[in-house]
This record gives sequence, C-alpha cells and structure tokens, in this order.
Amino acid sequence: MATSRLLRTSAAALAATALLISGCSSGSSSPRGEASSDRTTEAGAQRPVADATLEPLPAAVPAALRPYYDQKLSWHPCGVAGFECATMKAPLAYAHPSAATDLKLAVARKKATGPGSRLGSLLLNPGGPGGSAIEYLQQYAPQGAAVRARYDLVAMDPRGVARSEPVECLSNKQMDRYTQTDQTPDDPAEVNKLITAYRDFAKGCEARSGKVLPHVSTIEAARDMDVLRAVLGDKKLTYMGASYGTFLGATYAGLFPTRTGRLVLDGAMNPDLDSRTVNLDQTVGFNTAFTAFAADCVKQKDCPLGHKNAADAGRRLSALFKKLDAHPVETGEERKLTESLATTGVIAAMYDQRAWPMLREYLAQAEGGNGRGLLTLSDSYYERDPNGSYANQMYANPAVNCLDLAPAFTSPEQVRAALPSFRKASPVFGENFAWAALNCAYWPVKPTGTPHRIPAKGAAPIVVVGTTRDPATPYTWAKALSSQLANATLLTYEGDGHTAYGRGSNCIDTAVNTYLLDGTTPPKNKHCK
Repeated sequence: MATSRLLRTSAAALAATALLISGCSSGSSSPRGEASSDRTTEAGAQRPVADATLEPLPAAVPAALRPYYDQKLSWHPCGVAGFECATMKAPLAYAHPSAATDLKLAVARKKATGPGSRLGSLLLNPGGPGGSAIEYLQQYAPQGAAVRARYDLVAMDPRGVARSEPVECLSNKQMDRYTQTDQTPDDPAEVNKLITAYRDFAKGCEARSGKVLPHVSTIEAARDMDVLRAVLGDKKLTYMGASYGTFLGATYAGLFPTRTGRLVLDGAMNPDLDSRTVNLDQTVGFNTAFTAFAADCVKQKDCPLGHKNAADAGRRLSALFKKLDAHPVETGEERKLTESLATTGVIAAMYDQRAWPMLREYLAQAEGGNGRGLLTLSDSYYERDPNGSYANQMYANPAVNCLDLAPAFTSPEQVRAALPSFRKASPVFGENFAWAALNCAYWPVKPTGTPHRIPAKGAAPIVVVGTTRDPATPYTWAKALSSQLANATLLTYEGDGHTAYGRGSNCIDTAVNTYLLDGTTPPKNKHCK
C-alpha cells in the first residue's frame, strides 16, 4: 500500500499536530452556563471547565432559510465511476441569509446498491477539520457491503474545505518554507522567526480568504448538514464521523436533537475542553502512541532506536531530532530533512500501527544521512503532492480551529511557562507541541466559540467509539463525550492507531454495522481487541 494511502485510511485526519485543536463556536446558538469546579485533565493537571451547554435551535425552520431547505440538487456524473455530484447553496451567515453572499458547497453520493430496502442517506465526514469528505467517500470509505447495499453514501465538503469555497493562505513555495520552520526554538532569534511564520500564514489567509474566514465554524458546518439532510429528503440525519467529524456530528445532535438519527462518532473529541488542554491531552496521546511503537521497535532486529526499552528509544529519537536541527540531511531533492519535517514524519506514522515497519526503515535511513523516507511521511501528513502542490486541509484546519476556540497561548512567555508540563507529557514531542500551539494567537479573526458540553437531550441513541491508545483523540475524550450525551453508548477498541472502524477489527465493524442497519446499539461497556 502506498505511503499516503496507508496513512490516510485512518480516517483521513492527518492535520498538523498543533492544528488538531478542536472546539465549538457559538454562532447563533451560544453555549450557556457558569464556570464549575476544577477537573483533572488527560495530562493529570487541574483545569477550570465551563459547564455551558449547547442549546438546541428552534425546531421550525425560519422563513428566511426556507429557500435553502427547499432547493433541488442537480446531480451529474463526476470523476469516479458510480458516483454523482451536485452543488448545494448555503447562506454565508445564517443570521443574515442573502443570495448575494451564498456559499456553494460540493456534495457527492453513491446510491444504495441493494439488495434490501433503502434506509436513507448515510453522511460521512473524515475529520481534520479540513479533510475532504468527498475524497474520503470516493477513495477510502470503509463501509461494509451490507451498509452500502441499503444506504446512499453521501459526502459534503464542509464550508472552507476542498471543493466547498476552500480557504487558501500561501503559495506552494511559501508553504514549503512554513513546514520547515523550526518549532523548537533555541534562542530569541528563532522564536522571532517562528512568530513571523505564524503571522505571515495568518496574513496570507486573510488576504486570500477574508470573506469566508469568519464563517467556517463547526456550528455553521453543522447547520449546513441539516440543510443537506432536508434536501436529500431524510427526516432524520444518519451520520458517521471520524476524529473532528465526531465533534461536528455531536454539534449537529446538540443543535437538532429531534432530527438526529443513527450517529456513529469514531475517535471522539471532547467539546468541553479549552484549547490549551486539548493540546496538552494530545501531547499525552502521541506520547502514549510513541511508547507503544518504541516498545515494539526495541524487540525488532531492524530497530534503529536500540534494543533496551521505550524510554531509551525516546532519548535516541530526541538525539536524532537535535542532530537534524543542527545539520539537516539530504533527501534527493531541493528540500532537506529538517528537525521539523522529521518530527512531522514520525507523528504521521503514529496514526496507524501498520506504518511502524516503514517508520523503522525511514529512521534508519535518516540516521545514515538519507532523509527521503521521513520527508515522504511528512509530505503525506501535510497532503503535499509529488509535484509540490498542497491540498487545502492545512489552511482549512486552523481556519476552523482558531474560530472555534480561543488560542492556547497568546505570547511566547506563556509557552515558556507551559514548557515543563508539555515536556512531562512527552519528553520527545512536548516542546514541539507547546510552541506549535501558539499559532492561533496571530489569527486575523476573533474566536466565536467557548468550551461547553453537548447533552443533545431528545436525540436517538448515539454510538461513540474510542481507541485506548489513540494518539490524536485520546480515549478519555471518548469517555467524556459519551458521558455528556444524554443517550450514548461507548464502544471501546483496545489497541493502537487513530479511530477504529474499518481498520481491521471485525468486532468493531460488526457492532457499528449492526447499529447502522437495525438501530441496535452495542452492549454497555463493550470492548473489542
């Protein structure tokens, strides 16, 4: 399997680590509530949490939005055999709908194949935020034959993503330079270079996509999903979301509980976390994933990180990163393998344990002065094509995240103060993750969202899936989301990698497919290995 295919089958959620922060913007349905007492984070620290809740929108569709709900889609063949595409209109601002500023959102579907009666539409989202749902549907969607037989599989690229009014920020050459920026600055000059990179990135987004930037929040994307549900002729939404797609799906359930059908939320986000906690929890998550990789690696004859234990392997990897920081190595092309690119390459391989043998090989090559392999992993993570062009995901990702939640840090001084906790969370990745979390401080649009809980009272039963050693969406998040939702069942996969469905566990796949086909939720506390 090709490198990019291998990594992106894990729900196509390979966003830059700092950009994986998620949250929920308030939009016209502001979370309400007061601050509560401290709670324990994934990293073991205490944090204040707002017990605000996402309130449902009125059940009746406002008259000003009725033209959107009543629109007819014009379907036509598109690209991949068996699929058809259409364009759906949505208001740029739901509070002030106007045909003059409508967004055009791309939709694709593959009709139910039969046999068996059609159950309706199954909307898919692979996460990110910024992952193309249409690309995921056409190339990677793992739904089983029985599900494909009875559902129309549908995907819509969310606003700001891929084919739907995509956010753009930098030229390809500028993005190359951005991805090589040192995210573990050693002195004030390097700190200034990192801040300049973040500022230039934000300015580029504002210059190229200023119209859409204030309107790519998760709540607005969830409202688009309700328009699509109506346009498709479904009374209730049936949905499967992975990674950030779980937050999008949970937000839909919170806004439209009476129109929520069967929802599968795989690799769950926790919406009541602030962005600093999200970043710290993910640092712990990637450290857990690396520890699992390292423990396996030291048992293999070809392990380039020694054969002692996971802690020693981590020290050896950190030494390699420092070596690359001082002396980047050749890759066979104009770009050299820098510390930042190498770190991204290793992070990419943490999403799927099937990439571990490849990572061992590429680490050995880098030790020997050949950085091509780790650069390939990094390029897959950033969705950089061999011709040097970047997909839109790395631009849409911060556009959504920086709107949904306030910045994790607002100054280098705050990052420096937090470095001990991040290094404790991950001796290998902590410093990188802490500095990367500074990116939203320079965003041109003010955040509109705050941490809050999503009870979704009145929604049909929802299945939340969590993986115990998931690097990007720690298992504690799945437990937290399932406890917030008023009618949710937690399905646990005891294993490695990001998300669980369609990744080789017959136990998980059977439980999810059964729920989608007849509505039967898994038994309480069901665990799969």
